[in-house]
Amino acid sequence: MCVKELGCQTAAKAGRMIVSIVRLKPPSATVAQTSSCTTKSRALLPASAKARTAHRFVASVIAFIPILLLTTSAFAAERTQCGSITSKLLPAPSGYCAVLPPGFDEHPTKRYPVLYFLHGLGGDQTFLVSSGAWNVIADGWQKKTLEEFVVITPAAGRSFYINSKSGRSHYEDFFIREFIPQMEKLFHLSRVRSGRAIAGVSMGGYGALRFAFKYPQMFSAVAVHMPALLEELPHGSANAGINSFLGNAFGDPIDEAFWKANSPFVYARAANLHGMKIYADCGDHDDYGFDAGTQELDKLLIKRGVPHTIHIYPGRHSGEFVAQHIGDSLAFISGAISK
Repeated sequence: MCVKELGCQTAAKAGRMIVSIVRLKPPSATVAQTSSCTTKSRALLPASAKARTAHRFVASVIAFIPILLLTTSAFAAERTQCGSITSKLLPAPSGYCAVLPPGFDEHPTKRYPVLYFLHGLGGDQTFLVSSGAWNVIADGWQKKTLEEFVVITPAAGRSFYINSKSGRSHYEDFFIREFIPQMEKLFHLSRVRSGRAIAGVSMGGYGALRFAFKYPQMFSAVAVHMPALLEELPHGSANAGINSFLGNAFGDPIDEAFWKANSPFVYARAANLHGMKIYADCGDHDDYGFDAGTQELDKLLIKRGVPHTIHIYPGRHSGEFVAQHIGDSLAFISGAISK
């Protein structure tokens, strides 16, 4: 497995934004080339705007390089570091971006708690940065309303974070066996359950719940927005073009038995969830009907006597809904994860 990485650091001082590119050599990893990184955005961006934002940022970095070379002052600030991992378990390299808290570089021996935040369909590893969610995290750190922990988003394409029906992609195996251990080495992260949490949006909510319920010994908390939960596929869905949303991870056309076998509900019914902190929310007019699935999860956990927090708020399946509630999920994780 090969790691490629580039640090992208931002900091503010006396009202000025300073952006510095830092090449870092990770332990037990091979640095081969740089990857893209992006800076703060003050609003959640639609997917169509991500490319324009990235192009503008790259241009601004190039323009700032002469100034950055003359900058000698250094001070603690949050930053992002992005890279990619090549694995035999995946058909292509998988990117990642990590949001690192202030003081991270000044404490190289400290083992930081970590939140793995999984993106949805149409997203990638830059989700937290390009969406503007980074601002919520950074503001929480600045105001001391959030504990300091590392937040990492891996790229997953349309994998739904599972081992695909075709056998071409083994994303679940990659994430559990290779990605998490590699991130723990690279960013000196906590290696115990109490210091590890997982979250996600839409497809990422599906993945986060599935990972948390299937591997409860690994995660102490899970928080999701608009999780892609369906207790049952719509009638005739295998031939109704639902692949346009679910992709081909579950087969093409969808193998309904395979889909059901991989559902987070399967693990929620049987897993030992003792001590796990669980948060979920969804809009009451979710465009894909995931509000019904979220309510079914609520009923299941109540029936099992598993403590949890689930909200159905006014809203649809949108970036605006996530923007309204991501602060709640981050606060929930902050309160659940160990220092």
